[in-house]
Amino acid sequence: MSVTVKWGRERLSFALPARDTPLKALRQSLQEYTQIQDFKLIHKGAVLNDNNATLAQYHIVPGSVIVLLPTARAADAPIVSDREPEPAPAVGLTTEESALLTTIHTELATVRSSLTPELNDLLASPEPHDKKQYLRLGELLLQSLLRLDALAPQREWEHARTARKEAVREVQALLDTLDDTIAARKAAGVH
Repeated sequence: MSVTVKWGRERLSFALPARDTPLKALRQSLQEYTQIQDFKLIHKGAVLNDNNATLAQYHIVPGSVIVLLPTARAADAPIVSDREPEPAPAVGLTTEESALLTTIHTELATVRSSLTPELNDLLASPEPHDKKQYLRLGELLLQSLLRLDALAPQREWEHARTARKEAVREVQALLDTLDDTIAARKAAGVH
């Protein structure tokens, strides 16, 4: 008997402890596995905030799906993934590759500074939201993903190719989290 933890595009399977186990035990297992210290857990569209509450109190049963969303290290910092692409060193790069890297990092910085905090606010709120908020945020994330996808690094530009791949992965994970939350809230009758 296990639960599935969605972490970006990854699907992790964890053995389900006894139902009277506090959430902090599951959180500790996830911290050890992912090496991420600060994250939110979301189940059926609700953020799991009380680490002392039991899995039964959160209605976590075999087959449950939990979303793991990394959070900021500081309260006022934008939320970033622990798998943040590192800026490539300027040594040995062509002017064109450097310009492309700048474009990739600028797009990702925009997502992190404006869309990620908005997504986290939306996910953290237990109250229903106007469907337009979900659609708007989904559309903005999709536009960012399409802009990143349209960038075409040349085959020999390894730094730009890696940065683009990681940026696409991060934005796609945010979009997946939004889609999963919408589906979970719809299934739970919360719109």
